[in-house]
Amino acid sequence: MSHYFVNDESLPHREIDAGFTLFGREWPFLGDNGVFSKHGLDKGTRLLLETAAPLPLGKSILDVGCGAGAIGLLLAALDPSRRVTLSDVNPRALALAKRNAERIGVSSQATFVESDAFSAISDHFDTILTNPPIRAGKKTCQAIYQGALAHLLPGGRLLVVIRKEQGAPSALRHLEGLFGKAERIAREKGYWVIEATRTKEQQ
Repeated sequence: MSHYFVNDESLPHREIDAGFTLFGREWPFLGDNGVFSKHGLDKGTRLLLETAAPLPLGKSILDVGCGAGAIGLLLAALDPSRRVTLSDVNPRALALAKRNAERIGVSSQATFVESDAFSAISDHFDTILTNPPIRAGKKTCQAIYQGALAHLLPGGRLLVVIRKEQGAPSALRHLEGLFGKAERIAREKGYWVIEATRTKEQQ
């Protein structure tokens, strides 16, 4: 079965207006077939952004499985000193994210990387965020969590949003075991935002 964490070239392009309002501003995003949440900002990503925005995220941010780019691009727009990297396995998603970066004026802050989880990522980051591709399976999601631990700077944080019914409690337990420190920091309408922190002692 096809899902968003793949490159399905058989789907015809159909760019549509996927604009939304957040942080008191209109964001003129585009959507496309084969790219997650093509009609606008989904509830999980909205909660993740609302939760992340007040936090001290640092200056280097990675958005894993970026889709149309809402997470990384909005966090760039909120702080012009940030540098964001957006990665996705789907070239269509990356092309759309690039267009959305231009539309909201943050292209100079953003780098785009075609990568299956962390396969093409070499840098380290203050913060990594993801709305993980649950339909791609638990192994794919856990590979993202493992990769995040290896690509965070000491003291850096991973922020994940997952629906409770799609495995948020088990993801929290997994992240606790992996990072040593993880907690639910927000909950709304069935979605959890989980924060896991890389300790300075972890290699």
